[in-house]
Amino acid sequence: MELIVRNIAGEDTGRKIELKDSIFAIEPNDHAIYLDVKGHLANKRQGTHKSKERAEIIGSTKKLKRQKGTGTARAGSIKSPIFRGGGRVFGPRPKSYAQKVNKKVKLLARKSALTYKAIDQQIIVVEDFTMEHAKTKEFTKILDNLKISEKKSLFVLDQANKNVYLSARNLPSTQVVHENGLMTYNILNNSMLVLTEGMVKRIEKVFEK
Repeated sequence: MELIVRNIAGEDTGRKIELKDSIFAIEPNDHAIYLDVKGHLANKRQGTHKSKERAEIIGSTKKLKRQKGTGTARAGSIKSPIFRGGGRVFGPRPKSYAQKVNKKVKLLARKSALTYKAIDQQIIVVEDFTMEHAKTKEFTKILDNLKISEKKSLFVLDQANKNVYLSARNLPSTQVVHENGLMTYNILNNSMLVLTEGMVKRIEKVFEK
């Protein structure tokens, strides 16, 4: 599959780049995508939820009333869960929600996600670019030039560029990431995938190890 290489002005540079079928045209595996996305979302959970149980409540341990003869249920402590302010029964405790996903499954999921983007013609390749200053207005012009200002987009750069990242940070529909941010969830969660020339070569090198 060949794609036109554009510049940040949205113009055709006269060059084309070949997207390898072994990465951008495989048989998509939906289950691998499901496992990778589920694992990614699970790993984002902090798991810091906590409520106090009976033993952790500060309060008197004096027996509230006599054991028998009151006509009501026996009660031994104000910290009992049946009273207001008492401990919670089987309350949440801190835990890790992390899920392990095998490397080969992750790789298959990312190739599948890239294939879906290629099928839907939602990939744009631009020549490598940098920004001298961090200005959101200039980055907005790039989006307008590429005709994706009204779409949710993911820019993947082969080299980290702080000014590009800062320029796009305030735009809710645009995300700029480096190589490590090219995840199955990010690919599928954006309408358009914008790759730099260097990133396409980097993907081919890493994904075909």
